[in-house]
Formats: sequence, structure tokens, C-alpha cells
Amino acid sequence: MRDGFLKAAVGTPKTAVADCRKNADEILRLIGEMEQRKAKLMVFPELCITGYTCGDLFWQKALLEAAREELLRIAVKTKQTDALIFVGLPFAYGGKLYNIAAALNHGAVLGLIPKTHLPNYGEFYEARQFAPAPEETGEVILDGKKVPFGTRLLFACPEMEELTVAAEICEDLWVPDPPSIHHALAGATVLVNLSASDEVTGKDRYRRNLVAGQSARLVCAYLYATAGEGESTTDLVFGGQNLIGENGQILAEGKRFGNKTLYADLDLSYLTGERRRMTTFPAAENGDYRKIAFSLKKEETALERYFSPHPFLPDDRHEVEERCDEILNIQAMGLKKRLEHVHGTHAVLGISGGLDSTLALLVTARAFDLLGLPRDQITAVTMPGFGTTDRTYQNACEMTRQLGATLKEVDIREAVTIHFRDIGHDSEVHDVTYENAQARERTQVLMDIANKNGGLVIGTGDLSELALGWATYNGDHMSMYGVNGSVPKTLVRHLVNYWADTCGEEKLSAILRDVLDTPVSPELLPPRDGDIAQKTEDLVGPYELHDFFLYYMMRAGYDPAKIYRIANLAFAGVYEEETILKWLKKFYWRFFSQQFKRSCLPDGPKVGSVALSPRGDWRMPSDACVRVWMDQLERL
Repeated sequence: MRDGFLKAAVGTPKTAVADCRKNADEILRLIGEMEQRKAKLMVFPELCITGYTCGDLFWQKALLEAAREELLRIAVKTKQTDALIFVGLPFAYGGKLYNIAAALNHGAVLGLIPKTHLPNYGEFYEARQFAPAPEETGEVILDGKKVPFGTRLLFACPEMEELTVAAEICEDLWVPDPPSIHHALAGATVLVNLSASDEVTGKDRYRRNLVAGQSARLVCAYLYATAGEGESTTDLVFGGQNLIGENGQILAEGKRFGNKTLYADLDLSYLTGERRRMTTFPAAENGDYRKIAFSLKKEETALERYFSPHPFLPDDRHEVEERCDEILNIQAMGLKKRLEHVHGTHAVLGISGGLDSTLALLVTARAFDLLGLPRDQITAVTMPGFGTTDRTYQNACEMTRQLGATLKEVDIREAVTIHFRDIGHDSEVHDVTYENAQARERTQVLMDIANKNGGLVIGTGDLSELALGWATYNGDHMSMYGVNGSVPKTLVRHLVNYWADTCGEEKLSAILRDVLDTPVSPELLPPRDGDIAQKTEDLVGPYELHDFFLYYMMRAGYDPAKIYRIANLAFAGVYEEETILKWLKKFYWRFFSQQFKRSCLPDGPKVGSVALSPRGDWRMPSDACVRVWMDQLERL
């Protein structure tokens, strides 16, 4: 439960139609398995104590009494089980029969939630036996105790303030106005659905989309437990496609026809943080809802959830390719619009043979193609300095030629040397002045060439560099339009690789692959034996770690301790815990200290859910203190 994580389970017992004792035994067996896995929230299918397919047997008093007895037996048997449990059964109340979800905790029946929407079309005839949920919340006497009965019940956990649970049943999800909408608006962060959804061709995809979509719309976790093997196959087959969704993502999905129990670590602090962030998600109003407390022990949640070490990238290769093409188009369309607005027909950018300038040149070429402008009106300027190597120089030049842009060379060494003389700097002292003078000279060259040609200076810096402040103020930090400003370094690599794979030009592809193999470096210090002497990741840390930190700090709103915890899981066997902590401290220190560089960024297109534009996603004072975050890291 630490860090807002909660382990949840959905399970499908093998049903014996109308055999309540056997079904309850199977439910108890599964509860035991879930308990061993430390699940704190357990959900079972619709009418699971009797079976969904009992038909007119639901009118039999014997069946109803047996179901009630087994509900109470399950409650007694789970008195020591530290979990909130939902099971389904038919229940008579007020002279009518209802399809019920019962909530259990530590031996007590906390509430009975009736199904609101009864399907009575196609293969479904539920209205033949059951009545829809009444409008008002009432009470029933169960085993001598008053139990709330109604749809507007919220189950809240005092030990975990982010955890509030509400229930709906099967068809309730499929209607235009699902009860779960009102539950979420009343404060529910977890929605459970006890279902018995039969299988027809293609229904699995529709069902998955429903669960994913509802969890996204309501910014919630959505647990869907459905009937499976054992239900009557007189006319229907039930596949047991259990699902656990969270804010649009399917965390776990059961294979159909397998009655599989699913587990997932719900991130409730992330969900509540997202709701706070989204100004369009209204404040919780309980209204006529009744809030019922349930208890859970505060225990460590052993995380089994998968955290991708590269959260800016999909795991599926085909999706990566689609994502890359989409991002390249967003970047190119942003530049296209800006060029059209200023009536620009020329572009100027520095080309170093590194990843970022390579991507910027590729994007510029695509934008010019979209405008119908000749690529030779793109001026790619190579500006050899004190740290330039033959490898990067040759790649920059040849890449420009292969793309059909105009190559211009301006050697900055003499100009920078004169500048050192003017300001009284010893050129043998390779300090920050030595490095930044080169970066600022290059920017001056680009700006002046752009003025001369009537062109636009295209910025090359990426999102990761902006986060770390790894840019020279008024040097590579500045441009007239920055196409890479919201693209993290790990994604830059994939975009360049995608172009190499798809360009259909053997020579260009070979150059791009060598760029990908070249160490990331600003090349501001003299080479050693002709090789790059200054490697960025040796100085600021691995970009894949920093991109991971950045994503979970900004997109998920995680605090440093939580980021450290999941980073150790994501990078297990890749980085030692001490290494991760070292660079996490460096990340926070640099992120806060370098905000002033982000406060005056040039325009550029947003391509993903994380961006640092001071005009859009990130508005932070340049003199904010990092103490709160560093104090937490020091306590780890």
C-alpha cells in the first residue's frame, strides 16, 4: 500500500449451475489463492454463487435461500482475510428479485448493490426474473444486521485515503449512462464490474475497448470479472475474459476460455494526482451516496507491475514505427506552418553529425517536401571547433549532401580564439568559458546566415537536454523554431533509426546508423587521439535513466522515493541501486537549477504528453527550491 499501490485480483470460479455450496467452495478456494498473493481487493463474476445461467430456477425459493446461506458462509470464512471482496448472487428484497453484488470485509457484509440496467434483447432475458435497481438506498436485515441496499454505495478505506470503491454489474457498463460515471464523480477511484458476458465473434475486442475507455474517461481503475467455464452451454458460451484497466491502459487481460485469475498493482496515487491535474474532472460530490468504511492492514505491496525502462516508447515494435512516423509528421507540420506564416522559403541549422542536429535536418527536409520547396534552400552549416572529430564532420557533410540540402562550412576556431583574447581568457584553460564560447559563436553564425538568406534558424535541442539544462544559454539553447524541444533523447534515437530503416537510400541509411553509433557529445573539448573526448552521459548520467525520471516526475506526478523504487524494478540487472540514486539526485538538482533556461524557450511543437514549454505544460519559477525533493532522496 506504500506509494499508493494496491494489489487487486479478479477471478472466475469454475461454476456448477445452481450448486451454491460447490460454487461457494470454489470462490473460497480462489480467495485463498488471492490472499497468498497479498491481494487487497478481490472481484468475482455476476451471480457467481448460483451461476448466471439458472434461468427460471431463480424463481425457486430454495435456490435463493441457498445463495443467501452461502454468502454468509463466505463472509464467516473470510473474517481473517484482509481484503474487500465482491461476489454476485440473486437476492429478494421488497417483494422483488434483484441481481446483486455483495461487498464483504473481515467477515461482514458491508453492502448490497443491485444491477441497474437489465438486458432483455437478443440472448438476454434478465427482466423475466429480475427487477432493476430501485432509486432509493434502503436497508435489509441480513443475519440480524442492517446492511445498506442500493446503487449509491461507496466503500472507503481509512488506511488508504486514495482508495474508494464502487460497483456496477455487467450491462451497466454497456449503456449510454453507466452508473460508474456517477460513482466516479462521487469520488470512487476504483470501479468493479461483476459480469457474465457471453462470447460471440469479435466481442472480446469490444469488451476490452469498453473497459479501457471507461477507465480513461473516469480516470480510475476498472476491475472486470466475468463468467467462464462451468456456466450452461445450452445456448451460450462464456469465456472468462477478465480485465483490469487503469486510466486507459489494460494492466491485465485473461485469455478467453481459461478461467484465469488476474492480478495487478493499481497505482491509486497516480489516479488521484491525475484527477487533481485535470481541471475538467470535477471535485467529488457525494450527494445522496452513502459512504461505508472498510479496513485494510497497512502492508508493503510487493510490486509485480511492469514498468517499462523506456516509458516514452510503446513496447510493440509495430507501434514504435507508427509512433515515429506520427512524431516526424507533427514536427514537420509545426515547422511547415511557421515557415508559411513568415513567408519563409529558407531554413538554416547547425549540423554536427550528432543525433539531435541529424533529426532536425531530417524534419526540416520533410517540412520542405510538404511545402513543395526545394531542399537546397535548406542551409546546413558545419562549424568545426576545437573538439570536432573527423567522424562527426564527415557524417555531417555527407548526410547533408545525401538529403539534397546546401552545405556551408564555417570554421569557428579562429573567431573563438580572437574572442578569448578580447575577454582575456587563456585558451589552454578548458573550462565552461572555453566550451560555451564555442556554442555561442555557432549560434551567432547561424543567426547571421539566416538574416543574410532570409531564413529561419531551426533549433536542434531535445527535451532531455532541456530537463537537465544541458545547453549553453543563448547558444544552442536559442533558435527561431525548435523542432526537437519535446522529443526526449531516447526517442530521438528511435526517430533517426526509423528514418534509416524506411528512407530506401542505402548511403543515407549507412550514415544515419553511424550517427546512432557515435557517442553523444557536444564536442567542445579537444579530441583524444582523434576520438571524442567529452561524452555527455559520463558527465550528466545515462539519458535512459533521466528520461525515465522525467516521465514519471512530470507525467505521473511521482515523488522521488516512488521514482527510485520503480526505477530499481525497471532497470534491475542494468544499473545498481546506488547508481540509480546517484543520477536521480543529479536529475533533481539540475532540473531545478536550470529552470531559467526553460523560461525563455523558442517556439516548437509538442509531440507527446510530456513537454517543458513555459507557455504550455510547465510553468515553474526559475528560483524554486529543490530542498523538499532532495530531503526525501537523502532519507532513502
